[in-house]
Amino acid sequence: MPRSRDKEGKKVRYAVVGLGYIAQAAVLPAFEHAANSELAALVSDDPEKLKKLGRKYSVEHRRSYADYDALLASGEIDAVYIALPNSMHREYAVRAAQAGVHVLCEKPMAVTEGECRDMIRAAAQANVRLMVAYRLHFDAANLAAVNAVESGTIGEPRIFDSVFTMQVRDEGNIRLKRGMGGGTLYDIGIYCINAARYLFRSEPEEVAAFSGSSDDPRFSEVDEMTSAMLRFPGARLAGFSCSFGAADSGAYDLVGTEGRLRLDPAYEYAAQMTLTTAARGKTSRRTFAKRDQFGPELVYFSDCVRGERDPEPDGREGLADVRVIRALYESARTKKPMRLDAFEKDTRPEPDQEIRRKGIREPKFVHAEPPGGG
Repeated sequence: MPRSRDKEGKKVRYAVVGLGYIAQAAVLPAFEHAANSELAALVSDDPEKLKKLGRKYSVEHRRSYADYDALLASGEIDAVYIALPNSMHREYAVRAAQAGVHVLCEKPMAVTEGECRDMIRAAAQANVRLMVAYRLHFDAANLAAVNAVESGTIGEPRIFDSVFTMQVRDEGNIRLKRGMGGGTLYDIGIYCINAARYLFRSEPEEVAAFSGSSDDPRFSEVDEMTSAMLRFPGARLAGFSCSFGAADSGAYDLVGTEGRLRLDPAYEYAAQMTLTTAARGKTSRRTFAKRDQFGPELVYFSDCVRGERDPEPDGREGLADVRVIRALYESARTKKPMRLDAFEKDTRPEPDQEIRRKGIREPKFVHAEPPGGG
């Protein structure tokens, strides 16, 4: 039976599974901003992480991966936040669902469409909530862009364009490991794909891509960079480029029949954002202060668990992006465009999903560092 806390109004108790950079930088501190959520357990095979982070966040239950099933069965947690390498998402999500534990999983949801469907099926069979951690679905700046499109501010949206690049300097980083689900599209290209999908409010019909890598040994297993083009219904186009070997950049532009908008930066979780809209002879700029984007995820998902309702960025949202990623890599491999089967998607992020929490100061890390190095 799924674990529900709604009748007593108690906090949803989470185990954070995987204590790498994103867990330490953003997930663990976010519990301070989620009054309906409790950090109840940590799961890692690094004893020093368990000791120091357990002490820092006053977490009693500290388990190894070998003890994961015992933790799921213990009654000590209601949900897991999976922050493991992409290749491990499916296994740890399915095991949690089968134990009646709700699942909040980092993106990408998994590496293949089959893995995504396994996660969706396991959650449905156990009647547990499954959400993919699309933090921008609750972000004020991105939802303001959605609102501008929906309200007709720029007319009919026609062209999406984005660049998202960074330097991943550590050759041992999981983003550079094919066997762990690494690659630019899985890690950062997914943000561009997701943004195009929620701004156009539809699914792409055909995609094409080119990948390239220098002779830098960092890119011996995965692409250094990929450029993609997505064709949406109504003859609308989305293009983007992403790279692990270029200076930091991350913005998007959307051009419509009556104007345009630009969000810069668009994808960061710890930065001020500026939305510029130019339409019908008028230009406006709106600045959004740095906010905690992970606390809102916890608040929203815990409300879904307590209210026994499905979240908006559900398993099908995760599947929608993974199927595009897979098609883009196949296009880059074959040097041919790829047609996509029709995909029904009833829900999209809406402006009323906005949840604001103050920004988090970057903590000290235990055996972890940013992708670009410390």
